[in-house]
Amino acid sequence: MFEFRFPDENTAELFGSGKLLFRHTASSPALFLGRGRETIRMFRGNFDISDRIIERIALVFAGHHTENGKQVLCFTHPCLQGEFHLTAKEENGMLHLSASCGDASFNRFWLRLAAEDDEHVVGGGEQFSALDLRGRLWPIWTREQGVGRNKLTEVTRLADALDGSGGDYHTTFFPQPTFLSSRRYFVHVDNYEYAELDFREKTFHEIGLWSTALRLTICCRETFPALLESLTELLGRQLPLPDWSMKGLWLGVQGGTQRATELEKRCREGGMDISAVWIQDWEGKRVTSFGSRLQWDWRWNRERYPDLDKVIAEDSETAWMGYINPYLVEGGVLFREAKEHGFFVRRTDGTDYLFDFGEYDCGVVDLTNPEAFDWYKNVIRTNLIGMGFRGWMADFGEYLPADAVCYGGSGLEYHNKWPMLWGKCNREAVRDAGKEGEIVFFMRAGAAGSQRYAPLIWAGDQCVDWSEDDGLPSVITAALSLGLSGFGLHTCDAGGYTTLFHLKRDRELLLRWLEFACFTPVMRTHEGNRPESNVQLYDDSEIISSAARLTGIHDALFPYLKKCVEENAQTGLPVMRPLFFEAPEEETAWSHRLYSYLLGQDLLVAPVVEPGTDLRKVWLPRDEWISLWSHKAYPAGWSEVPAPMDKPPVFYRSGSAYSELFASIAQSFG
Repeated sequence: MFEFRFPDENTAELFGSGKLLFRHTASSPALFLGRGRETIRMFRGNFDISDRIIERIALVFAGHHTENGKQVLCFTHPCLQGEFHLTAKEENGMLHLSASCGDASFNRFWLRLAAEDDEHVVGGGEQFSALDLRGRLWPIWTREQGVGRNKLTEVTRLADALDGSGGDYHTTFFPQPTFLSSRRYFVHVDNYEYAELDFREKTFHEIGLWSTALRLTICCRETFPALLESLTELLGRQLPLPDWSMKGLWLGVQGGTQRATELEKRCREGGMDISAVWIQDWEGKRVTSFGSRLQWDWRWNRERYPDLDKVIAEDSETAWMGYINPYLVEGGVLFREAKEHGFFVRRTDGTDYLFDFGEYDCGVVDLTNPEAFDWYKNVIRTNLIGMGFRGWMADFGEYLPADAVCYGGSGLEYHNKWPMLWGKCNREAVRDAGKEGEIVFFMRAGAAGSQRYAPLIWAGDQCVDWSEDDGLPSVITAALSLGLSGFGLHTCDAGGYTTLFHLKRDRELLLRWLEFACFTPVMRTHEGNRPESNVQLYDDSEIISSAARLTGIHDALFPYLKKCVEENAQTGLPVMRPLFFEAPEEETAWSHRLYSYLLGQDLLVAPVVEPGTDLRKVWLPRDEWISLWSHKAYPAGWSEVPAPMDKPPVFYRSGSAYSELFASIAQSFG
């Protein structure tokens, strides 16, 4: 499948399935070494990163040989002590490349891969602003998503002026140095150092890495499903979700035992199917200028939630869910215990590294320290699983400072890996308690390898608005890009989360977001960081009635959703898929601004992502599609379709094996 060619003594080429992937010549080199000096500043999970490149040299091809069944390409330069070796080995249809440099004075590396002018590139982890990554540079550094995420918007300007939290098109909780090409190959960089994926040039893609020890995998396949199967074979796959988690709605409420149970009762009496009650403030809360925050000392707050243990034990029809993150607030009981045992990451002077999380300081539990890791696993097992929770939000994971000193190495080395370690800690706690397949924790941060540990990713802290970069539309792009990066189970805060400046959630946004959430694997809500400023799910009978209808539809979809989730576990094919899976030859199918997706093989969903409309322009790929609500058949191409409230444009494939199920949904809810 892969073939190296050496047309002359100065040229090295790599072909995969007949496609040119790499060409290095004297006049157009593809490998570079360099020296750089980075500056990284962090404030509350937002990072200002700059890199001063002191030197960058183009390597010269110096020959090749085979060694133990591996192809070794040798490169040199007058400034380089010794040689730079690129070693390749093909296994199971994948080509694994590793690079090594004997000259420790270099700390930067760049590799160029061949590109075509009309090529599309997708992936990059969870990206919110674009599906096709072509034309931009994408830094791979886990961090806060940022508010607004567009430097041209007023919301981002205000957030930057407030505390530098505005974000940009590339800022994300879950970056991953992985991309898929429309030429039917993927590239995955198996490094956790800071990296850059640069797709701005027409003739090459450039991978930049703050290291000279590269590990990279390339795979070519005939179809995108086959590529995803191979990618998830490499990275790992999520387990199937338990049945309860894919039914009804996870009701996000807070404020104490009485309020939570009363709101659950109100929603149930209004006809809503509530599968879970999620109480993020089970450990108590604090109020900051940002809004309502939590008391980061992960123990049951009996004053706020009296008799919670009894409520959980007696409520057989509802899964109760909690919250935890890998940081401990200064002065808390768990903080004192961790400090006593030396379980925090440290500064270079040996003191515990405490820093501001938003008007309170916290320590970071050192997940590279086996004793600290096991201690925190026991905190989860004792305080959350022991409480009876059947799931929780495993929040954060992005805040490891680059200049921290960890048990296993430097903060710079471990920063991008930290969310994966945090997922591993939670997964092992569940496993050790014998609860795999019963408990669902959900995360916002991730890294390559999180696929093996986290059951579910949620999109993070979107603004309560319609903006393309940080509102309702951005979640669709995020779910698709993450699925293309090997993580196929995605959810979100229905209605959004971030309520700042002039932003407030209105009823139209909440209901349209609920419509979208209905056609995802898990339907879940959040009151937001300023609940009193937002319209809520339980505010009046009209909203409750609409939500009841949507949870009923979600329940009716369960057999189909279960099949899609099982397919993700077996083959890595994501539950939510871009339309180019159906029509890769169509330019239109590659645009994220379609804001449409395939839910499994046979449903096509086009959520309403603009306010004040009851019509939607929809592009349908090849095949005939039947409206779920009107039974009208639509051909491939553009159509303007009705989109009244509670009936977002949804279509099923003509001739689907699930046609009877879809028809029954239309009969019951149409």
